[in-house]
Amino acid sequence: MAHLVTGKVRLSYEHIWEPASINDSDEKYSVSLIIPKSDTKTVKDIQNAVEQAKQDGKAKFGGRIPANLKLPLRDGDIERPDDEAYKDCYFINCNSKDKPQIVDKNVQPILDRNEVYSGCYARVSISLYPFNTNGNKGISCGLGNIQKIADGEPLGGRTRAEDDFEAYDEEDDFLN
Repeated sequence: MAHLVTGKVRLSYEHIWEPASINDSDEKYSVSLIIPKSDTKTVKDIQNAVEQAKQDGKAKFGGRIPANLKLPLRDGDIERPDDEAYKDCYFINCNSKDKPQIVDKNVQPILDRNEVYSGCYARVSISLYPFNTNGNKGISCGLGNIQKIADGEPLGGRTRAEDDFEAYDEEDDFLN
């Protein structure tokens, strides 16, 4: 299993506080990592980890690497052309049966669930490994831990309470 820590990525479709079932699958913790194409180090690290996982998986794949292997690193410009958040980015979906540890810049636990959300920026530890299940062969991405490093525009239409109400004060009371 190839293990690495990403550079600064953006979280999307996050289910990191409670596990969720996607398409009637087992409940898992999951998140999609949006990786700028300009972050060549993270992209290269993931590509190298995928290559290592392919080699590690030869036994699972019947002694050779199949040509039609499902790969985890996907191009946002091709697969999500109408989503501005994925423009000029790659993305990789990660999941785990185990809850990730979620920490701040100082590696202190984050307990407020509103602090880490789809749209914020983080570094994430991930592991890439081969799978061969029901005739599907590929490389999957395991979710490790998450370190929030910056706020970002919330994705999915969610707004922050601070943004919604900061312009109001007690004089704007609707009961007067």
